[in-house]
Amino acid sequence: MSDFYQSGNITTLHQLGKPSLDRLEAELHEFSKARPIALALPALYSEFEGPAMPGIVQELAKVKYLNEVVLVLDKGTEKDFQRVREFMSPISAEVKIIHNDGKRILEIYETFARNGFNVGERGKGRSAWLAYGYVLARGKSDMIALHDCDIVTYSREMLARLCYPVANPNLDYVFCKGYYSRVSSKLNGRVTRLLVTPLIRALQQLIGQNGFLTFLDSFRYPLSGEFCMITDLARVNRIPWDWGLEVGSLAEVYRNFSPRRICQVDIAANYDHKHQILSSDDAAKGLMKMTVDICKSMFRTLASEGVVFSEGLFKSLLVAYLRQAEDTIMKYEADAAINGLKFDRHEEAMAVEAFTRAIGMASQTFMENPMTTPLIPNWNRVTSAIPGIFEMLKKAVDEDNK
Repeated sequence: MSDFYQSGNITTLHQLGKPSLDRLEAELHEFSKARPIALALPALYSEFEGPAMPGIVQELAKVKYLNEVVLVLDKGTEKDFQRVREFMSPISAEVKIIHNDGKRILEIYETFARNGFNVGERGKGRSAWLAYGYVLARGKSDMIALHDCDIVTYSREMLARLCYPVANPNLDYVFCKGYYSRVSSKLNGRVTRLLVTPLIRALQQLIGQNGFLTFLDSFRYPLSGEFCMITDLARVNRIPWDWGLEVGSLAEVYRNFSPRRICQVDIAANYDHKHQILSSDDAAKGLMKMTVDICKSMFRTLASEGVVFSEGLFKSLLVAYLRQAEDTIMKYEADAAINGLKFDRHEEAMAVEAFTRAIGMASQTFMENPMTTPLIPNWNRVTSAIPGIFEMLKKAVDEDNK
C-alpha cells in the first residue's frame, strides 16, 4: 500500500488503492481533444531486437488518446529504418520516425553546424531534442510525453499516469516526472540511491539552503527517463546531450517555471530496464561516465545560481558525500533485510568508492572549465537564427516517411 506523504516543494501524486485504467484512459481521451498529446521515443535500433520494444509497441497499440508518436531511430541502417516502420505499424496514432543516420537528417545536422550550433553527440539527449523540434514544427500537439525504449516491464498504465496530470486542465501542471521503485531480487537504481541523493544532502550540508537543491531533493527518482510537459517547455528548455540529461532537464524546468506547477507521479509498482555496468576503472563508460556527467551538470547549475566553488569546498564535499553515502548503505541494508532481498554490502561500498572518485573527476574538470557541461540550445534560439529550420526538419522527416 502506498503512502500519501507530501514532501519537498513539488506535488507528489501517489498510486492509492487500485485506480481504474479504463477511467484514466477515458478521461485522457476527452482531455486530448483540447490538449493533443505527442509521445516522443528516443530509441536505438538494437532495442527493437531485444525484449523491450515488442512489449512497448503491443501496449501502445491499445492506446487511443495519443495524437502522434515520434520515434527517433539511432544507429540504424536504411533497411533497419524500414523494418522499424513496419514494426510500429500496429499503433493507431500517426507515427513518424526520424532516421538519425539517414541522409536527410544528416543534412539537418550539417545545417545546425554551419550556423554555429553545437547540438552534441548522438545519444538520448540529442534524440529527445530533435523529437521536440519535429513536434513543434508540426504544431499539432500541445503536450509531449517521453519515456525510454528499454523498459521490459512496460504497461500502458505508465503512460496514462504520466500524461494525466498535465492533460487534465483542472490541475494546472506544466511538467510531470514519473517515479517508481527499482527492485528485482535485490535493490537496483544505484546511481540514484548511492550517488544523487547523498550528493544532494552533502551539498546542502556544505552550502546551506539552496532552492535548486531543495527542488531536486523533492523528486523521488530524479534520474527517471519518463516525463510529460507542455510544448512551451520544449521551446525554452536547453538540455544536456550527455548523461546529465535528466538532472539538466530538471534544472531548466526549475529555472523556467514555479515548483507549484511541477509534479511527480507514481507510474509503476516496479520498473526494470537494461542495467549499466559500473566500469569503476574507466570513466569513459558505464555508471562512471554517467556519474561524472551528472555531477558536472549539478555543479554548473549551482554555479549559475551563485554558488562559489573552490578547491577546498570540493575536498570537503568528497568527505561529506562519503559519510552520507555510507549512512545510506546502512539504511538500504535494513530495507533489503526486512523485505527479504539480496544485499551485497561490499558491492554497495565498491560503488560508493567509485562514485567518490567520479565526483573528484567531475570537480577537477569543472574547476578547469566551468562551461564544459554541454547544453543544446533551445528551439527558440535555433528558430531565431535559422528561420526556416522547422520547415526543413518537417520536410526531411515527412519525405523519409513517405
